[in-house]
Amino acid sequence: MITLYNSLSHKLEEFHPIDAMHVKMYVCGPTVYDSPHIGNARPAVIFDVLYRLLKYKYQNVTYVRNITDIDDKIYKTATAKNIDIKTLTHKTTEMYHADISALNVLPVDIEPRATDHIDDIIKFIEQIIANGYAYVSNDHVYFDTSKYSNYGILSNIEKRIEGARIDVSDNKRNATDFVLWKPISTEFPIGWTSPWGIGRPGWHIECSAMSRKYLGMQFDIHGGGHDLIFPHHENEIAQSYATNDKLMANYWLHNGHVMINGTKMSKSLGNFYTVRELLEEFSGEVIRLALLMTHYRKPINFTKNLLTDAETLLNRWYTAIRTDYSCGKNIDMTVLKALKSDLNTPMAIAHMSELVTQINQGKKELTSIFVNTARSLLGLLLIEPDKWFKHGDKLDVKFIEKEIIRRNIAKKNKDYATADTIRNNLKEQGILLEDTVTGTQWKHL
Repeated sequence: MITLYNSLSHKLEEFHPIDAMHVKMYVCGPTVYDSPHIGNARPAVIFDVLYRLLKYKYQNVTYVRNITDIDDKIYKTATAKNIDIKTLTHKTTEMYHADISALNVLPVDIEPRATDHIDDIIKFIEQIIANGYAYVSNDHVYFDTSKYSNYGILSNIEKRIEGARIDVSDNKRNATDFVLWKPISTEFPIGWTSPWGIGRPGWHIECSAMSRKYLGMQFDIHGGGHDLIFPHHENEIAQSYATNDKLMANYWLHNGHVMINGTKMSKSLGNFYTVRELLEEFSGEVIRLALLMTHYRKPINFTKNLLTDAETLLNRWYTAIRTDYSCGKNIDMTVLKALKSDLNTPMAIAHMSELVTQINQGKKELTSIFVNTARSLLGLLLIEPDKWFKHGDKLDVKFIEKEIIRRNIAKKNKDYATADTIRNNLKEQGILLEDTVTGTQWKHL
C-alpha cells in the first residue's frame, strides 16, 4: 500500500484512489516568463517519481501539469525585452521542456495553458456567482471568503496570511477575498471579453478550471510547492467547492522550499541557479539525483557540494554496471517499499547503494534488477555506462581530480572520516590514491 503525507489532514494516509483502475493527478506547473530555475525543477522531478510509482502500481494514470501563461511578470518581462507575450511564453515553455527533459522528467499526459481555457474559466466564475459565493465590485469579480465556512481548511490561515500574496484593495468586502476576474490596466493592457468587461482571470481560478476540465469534479492528488498552500491551493479548494459542494482533490502533496547555501532561494535576492547554467557543469542525472537525496517534504539546501556528492554516487553506480550492463524486468522490492512510504527517495537511494555493494562483491545477477529499478522508478541510469564515461578516461580524470581536491580539503579540516570515505569510494571504482611529498597521485588498480 502506498502511504502519502496529506497536507489536508496533516498526517500520513494510505492512498486509495477514487477509481482503482484510474488514478488522476494535477500539479501546478511553471509561470513561463524566465529561464527555469532549480525551484521549478524540484516539483517536476519529485512528482515525476510519484508518477512513475503510480504507473507501476495502477493500470491507468492521468497526470495533468499546467502552464501559467497569464501573469503580470510575463507582461513586464515581455515589455522589458520588447517582444510579443506569445513569443516570450512559447520560448520559455520550450526552455522548461528542454531543461526538465534533461533531468529525465517524463512528459505529462496533459499540459493545458491558461490562455487556451478562457471560456472554461468564465463559465466557472459565472457558476460561483450564481451560487452566491462571489460578487462584482468596480469591474472586478471577487470570491467572498465569508460565505465559505471551511476557508482555511488546508492551511492555518492566521499563520500564513502575513507576507502571503494577497492583494490589498478597497474593492473587497473581506481582507482574504480574492480576485476571480480583473479588468485590464495600464500595467497589463491585455484582456479577453467577459460578462464583467474586458479583462483577465485571477491566478487561482485558472488551475481550478483546467483541473476540472481534464480530471472532473473530484480527483485523487493535487501537488505543488509548499509556498502554494496559501493562498493558491486554499483558494482553489474554496472556489471549486463553491460550484459543487465537494472537495476537489482528496490528497494534497507539497514539496519543501529550495535553499541556496542555507538561504531560501529568491530571484529578488539573486540567490538562485537556473537549470540551464547547472547543466553546463553537471549532467542532468546528477542534478536529478541531488534533488532526490533530500526527502521531498523537507527544505533542500542546494549547493555545488550536494551536486558533487550526487556525481560521486552516480559514478559509483555506473562503475558497478560498467562491465556487466543489463536491464531486466524485475525491480528491487526494498526500493519500491521505500518509495511507497511517502516517496522516501533518500531511503530508496540508500538501498540502491547497498545493491551496488553487493554487485561489487560479486553478485552480478543483481545488475539487471538494479538498472531496471533505477530507470523505471527513479529515472536514473538511462545512459549506457560507456557513454557516461565518455571519451575514454576523460570524465574519470575530471571526476578523480575533483574528489582529490575534496579529500584534501577534508584532511585540512581534520575531517578524516570524509577523507577516508572518498578514498574508499574511489578504491571501489578501481582508483588507488597515493599520498606523496609532491601531493596526492592516483592510478588504476
